[in-house]
Amino acid sequence: MTAPSTFGLSSEARNLHWLLTNLVEEVPGLLSVAVVSSDGLLLLSSDPGRNAEAREAREERPSGPKGSAADLATIVSGIGSLTIGAAKLMDGGAVKQTMVAMDEGSLFVMSISDGSLLGVHGSPDCDMSVVAYHMALFVGRAGHVLTPELRIELRKSYETEDGPEGETVSANKPTGSAR
Repeated sequence: MTAPSTFGLSSEARNLHWLLTNLVEEVPGLLSVAVVSSDGLLLLSSDPGRNAEAREAREERPSGPKGSAADLATIVSGIGSLTIGAAKLMDGGAVKQTMVAMDEGSLFVMSISDGSLLGVHGSPDCDMSVVAYHMALFVGRAGHVLTPELRIELRKSYETEDGPEGETVSANKPTGSAR
């Protein structure tokens, strides 16, 4: 994966970009990854087209979510809300993680902090225990730095990015330079 430009971002934002890039590069079978705020806004995402395994899987069969990183963020936010509601109805406490196994892949959703969520779409042959382990590492490393101020900064970086949706891990681009 080519590292995205993190020009103009704080060191905490650059660290989160680095953590997400490492998650995508180190875990086989990941098709896309999204970090979503408690209000359902996309904060960070992977570019599923840059992961060689994801590209091969796409060529062999259609994969989802269909459009962009925003689609995965919507799905993650919806599943997060549904499981939180279910846990409240069942007096089950806080939701730590949710896993959906499908014929053609898996979806993992893990709580980060203050309602933020990490969502991962994996290929059908991904090792679910490896994915869950690496997600837990990401959450452990990212949870304490994902402050309200950092969420605002990450969200603004998505709003100012003018590339195609879901093109890369969200980052501000330096004016007048190519990625």
